Amino acid sequence: MKITVEEHPGLAQTEVVIRCPRLDAGTTRLVELLQLSNARLTGEREGETCLLDAGQVLYIDTVDRGTFLYTGEGVYETRLRLYELEEQLAGREFVRASRSTLVNFAQVRSLRPELGGRLRLTMANGEIVIANRQYVPAIKAKLGL
Repeated sequence: MKITVEEHPGLAQTEVVIRCPRLDAGTTRLVELLQLSNARLTGEREGETCLLDAGQVLYIDTVDRGTFLYTGEGVYETRLRLYELEEQLAGREFVRASRSTLVNFAQVRSLRPELGGRLRLTMANGEIVIANRQYVPAIKAKLGL
C-alpha cells in the first residue's frame, strides 16, 4: 500500500481519496476506520455533557432503561436508545453482541468460544463481554470467517 499526504493550505477540510485496483476487505476496513475516526457521540458524566470519539468507546450497553457508553476513562450515560446508536454507527466497527450490547470491534483484544455457542470478547481494557450465539455469525463475518 502506498500512502501519500499532500498539504494544501487553501482547503476548508481534509479530503481522503482512496485509489485501489478493486474494493477488497482490507480497503473496506480502511474506509470503516476513517469513518469511525470522524464519528462523535455525546455522553453525560457527573452532570457534564462530554463529546466522545466513537473510536474510544469500548462498548455500549443498556441496563435498567439507561444506555451507557464505556470507555477506558469511564462510563457515560447517553439519552439515545441502543437501536438509535446502532443506526448512527452503521458501517463502522460496531457490531451487536447481544440484545442489549454493541461492541466496538476495533477495541476487541481477543475472542474465545464459550459453552452454548456464545463468544467471550476481551476488550482492550481487559473487560469481558459475552456475545450471545444469535449474534456470533455477525462477529465471525467481521473477522472474515
